[in-house]
Amino acid sequence: MEPIMWLILLACFLVVEAITVGLTTIWFAGGALVAAIASGLGAGILIQWVLFLIVSLALLIFTRPMAVRYMNKGVPKTNVNSLIGERAVVIQKINNLEQTGQVRINDIEWMARTSSDEVTIPEHAIVTIEDVQGVKLIVKEETEGK
Repeated sequence: MEPIMWLILLACFLVVEAITVGLTTIWFAGGALVAAIASGLGAGILIQWVLFLIVSLALLIFTRPMAVRYMNKGVPKTNVNSLIGERAVVIQKINNLEQTGQVRINDIEWMARTSSDEVTIPEHAIVTIEDVQGVKLIVKEETEGK
């Protein structure tokens, strides 16, 4: 009777995964499958639960990062995240202490700051966008070698 319970649990995890497609329960389906096999081979209920937990956690910890990377491969960044790594032109001197600085990218003007208060970037310089914090772009001046 126990293998059937594990197989029902496996089916439930697979149905939830099919509905959500979020890589949330597939790992536990693997654990339920291993527990069902162990049950079919005559393992005790404690061994079945231990196997279920160990296999589920191992799959979750070791394979989820790879699966998420694979599933997100080729997904274009959208909105403001697409700006990170892009180049922009400084249209107002960037000085964190004076709270000044603007850049233009894709014909849109953005407030800009540097990651350090000691760094200022002159007007007309080319910068690379490193991060976005609220409505401000965090930028770094490109060196002459690029």
